[in-house]
Amino acid sequence: MNDTITAISTTLGVGAISIIRVSGNDAIKIVNKIFKGNDLEKVESHTINYGHIVDKDTYIDEVLVSVMKSPKTFTREDLVEINTHGGIAITNKVLELLLLNGCRLAEPGEFTKRAFLNGRIDLIEAEGVMDLINAKTEKSRKIAMNEVNGEVSKLIKDLRGKIIEILANIEVNIDYPEYEDIEEMTNKKILDSAFDITLKINDILSKSEDMKIVKEGIKTIIIGSPNVGKSSILNRLLNEDKAIVTDIAGTTRDVVEGSVQIDGIMLNILDTAGIRKTSDVVESIGVKKSLDLIDEADLILYVLNNNENITEEEKEILEKIKNKNHIIIVNKIDLDRKIDLKLLDNYIEMSIKDDIGVDELRNKIKEMFNLEKIDTSDFTYLSSARSISLLKKCLNSLEDVKKAIKENMPVDMVEIDLKNVWNTLGEIIGETYSDELIDQLFSQFCLGK
Repeated sequence: MNDTITAISTTLGVGAISIIRVSGNDAIKIVNKIFKGNDLEKVESHTINYGHIVDKDTYIDEVLVSVMKSPKTFTREDLVEINTHGGIAITNKVLELLLLNGCRLAEPGEFTKRAFLNGRIDLIEAEGVMDLINAKTEKSRKIAMNEVNGEVSKLIKDLRGKIIEILANIEVNIDYPEYEDIEEMTNKKILDSAFDITLKINDILSKSEDMKIVKEGIKTIIIGSPNVGKSSILNRLLNEDKAIVTDIAGTTRDVVEGSVQIDGIMLNILDTAGIRKTSDVVESIGVKKSLDLIDEADLILYVLNNNENITEEEKEILEKIKNKNHIIIVNKIDLDRKIDLKLLDNYIEMSIKDDIGVDELRNKIKEMFNLEKIDTSDFTYLSSARSISLLKKCLNSLEDVKKAIKENMPVDMVEIDLKNVWNTLGEIIGETYSDELIDQLFSQFCLGK
């Protein structure tokens, strides 16, 4: 990190302003080369300076340049932000001049990566930065802010603090093995603490699953045979004509996507190709996609025709989804009933034609995912799949701790399992990490952040 990086931090296009960010040991020196105004190497830190960006004797743009000197910056390096007039040509020209004068183009997320590596933020706070940028609802914004301001990290740091206390107690036991009463006290303390930490982690996990839903939304697929009304249901939920609706079977051949909010939670809906046996090559690819998506979905809306008997193919799908989150929609109740409702579980009746059942469907989804409960819950919990999986890994190590104590294993063996918990919690906040993980994580950030 000895070089100086630069990138455009605003969306490239026509706008009032664009911001080009520069960070590194030579940030101020490099910008000063192309700036006509105050000597940026002599101005006070955290000041905004008026002037012009120039290319030799040619004026490029009238700008405001913010100078922030280390260590009180986002990256803990010298940081400069150039505010230019918004426009593709102007912005690219300023970026070009910075690159010609010694900057390197930043990688995606490299400014935030430097903030993490320089100890300015931890890994949860870094993920929170990206979550804040990507937040599509007020609830997801609140989660991201709690990540950014360190409230979520405090949960993990408190757990690590409790484990350090236990490890210190074990060290006493190891240093003074001749005192049997110390060993007995140590084992009891470890067991009690392991149970307490397990309860706390289970509580965090329970609420973190809700936070993951708030952050990522509910991946929902609409499946069913051709012409049962899948596309009409999608259009009705979205209140727009997203999918083409005709009486011709097989109209939807690929996945059609749309999003809608229910109680502040994003429902990411995929309308799939009608599931049936077909000789049409294109349609058969769509059918395969539909079946594959069943395993990936958080919620399956399976649409059946009230006016038709359930086929053997539909029975196979009912069997396939029975252990997954699903709602069966019996559509077209405005027509004569031929379907056998006794074969169904967790179903609602609808008539998209007569606008019947849409509100019931929304309420069913709210009930299934406890959306009303999430609305009043504390937002200070984990929300990334990475963090949640690591926390579950901690539970496994804690079970090993409890088992070892009950089987009277040597205390130094118990210490190994406890250190595994401590290290895994450290991975969540980035106290311990691999370079591969960090590179992969920050590569998902947008350029210039």
